[in-house]
Parts: sequence; C-alpha cells; structure tokens
Amino acid sequence: MKSTVDEIRARFDGDVERFSNLATGQTATIDAPLVLDLICQAALAVTPGARHILDVGCGAGNYSLKLLSVLPDCDVTLIDLSRPMLDRAVQRISPATRGAVRAIQGDIRDIELSSQSIDVIVAAAVLHHLRHRDQWESVYRKLYAALRPGGSLWVADLIEHELPAVQAMMWRRYGEYLAQLQGDAYRESVLAYVQKEDTPIPLTEQLAYMRQAGFSPVDVLHKNSVFAAFGGVRAATSFRSPSSQE
Repeated sequence: MKSTVDEIRARFDGDVERFSNLATGQTATIDAPLVLDLICQAALAVTPGARHILDVGCGAGNYSLKLLSVLPDCDVTLIDLSRPMLDRAVQRISPATRGAVRAIQGDIRDIELSSQSIDVIVAAAVLHHLRHRDQWESVYRKLYAALRPGGSLWVADLIEHELPAVQAMMWRRYGEYLAQLQGDAYRESVLAYVQKEDTPIPLTEQLAYMRQAGFSPVDVLHKNSVFAAFGGVRAATSFRSPSSQE
C-alpha cells in the first residue's frame, strides 16, 4: 500500500530543517541545484513580466526564493501539505519580496485556484504523489486554468521510463548514485520511501497531459536518470520573450 496523504504530511512535518537548505534537502535528487537554476532562468526567459508566482508543494521555499532572485517583488502563493513547511517558507520568503505572500495548507487535488491569476507556476518534487492517471490530467488542467495568458508552468520531478528494461537500468544507476553519495544504508532508505510514497509516471505521458490541457509549446529543460525538468506555456500575447521584441 502506498503512503496516505496524512503519512506524507507527517514525514515532511518532521523534516523542515533539512529542506530549508537546498544543499542538504535535495541531495537524493540528481542535479538538484542545476535544475533549480534552469527552471528559474527558463521562467525569466519565457515570462519576464511575471508578477505572481505559485509554488505547489513549496516545502521550505527554496524554489520561490530562487525565483524571486530573478523575478523580484512578485506576489507569492505557497501550497503545501505540511504546516511547519509552510511556516518556514513564509518566514524565509517574506523578507525577499515586497509582494504579498499567501500560504495555503492542503492538497493541490482539492484546492481551488482562481482562473487566470498566476504568471509562473512551479511544482518541484510534488506531482509524483498523484496516484492515478485521471489525477494527473485534472491537476495539469487546473494549473493551466490558473495561469494568465502567456504564463508558464515548470515541473521538476521523479519520472519513470516507458521501456521496462530502461527503467530497470536507470533505477539501478540511481541506486548506485545514492550509495556513492552516503553509502548502502542511505540508498536502501531512499529507495524504500520512494517505493512506499511515490507513484511517478513517464515524462512522455506528462508532456502529453500538458498538451491536452492546452499548454503550447511544451519543452524539456533537463533529464538525467529518473529525474526531469520540463515546462509549458499558456499561449497568448501577454508576455513576449526579449528576443521577440523589436
């Protein structure tokens, strides 16, 4: 049986300090610092006039803080299951922006988002907690509907591969990465909680769900082993990249 929402919440309630530092909080994620930078630079390039950021599964606020360094003084809406994580995120983010900071405790599957109210959405290491294909479809539709025309969504997450042999090979390589990082016991603990808690799906499927929701274009920023960073745009004319302005 996979972890319940309450079990996932409890685990993150007790791990706030580690997730308040990217260098220690995301070591189990391959290329975490690179992905953070790529997503923030992509958000800046695609949605340079952004005024409102939504951070889904915000944790202690690392992605919002980094986004505010390139898109300063935005309003920020934070969503997370964990109240202690939200409290720490608000504590860290409030001094970093002159915009409003709003924290919502809850599950993105249940939360209602205002239509066309957000310029940039980031969802980092959170969507893999979705359990069924219809949930992936509905969440991507919800995030699309929340974006203003020209807004963008950026996802960093655990993924699966469609070819079973490739998935097995990549999973083995991921285990080797974890063992090299902190030893065999660490590898076994991480793989065990991923097996218990997470239900990732292939990157190709997620891009298809994004297109079905209306995102156009979609693009892949980075993919390494069982992790990927990707995004898409709610097409319109509200924002234009600097290279397109003449």
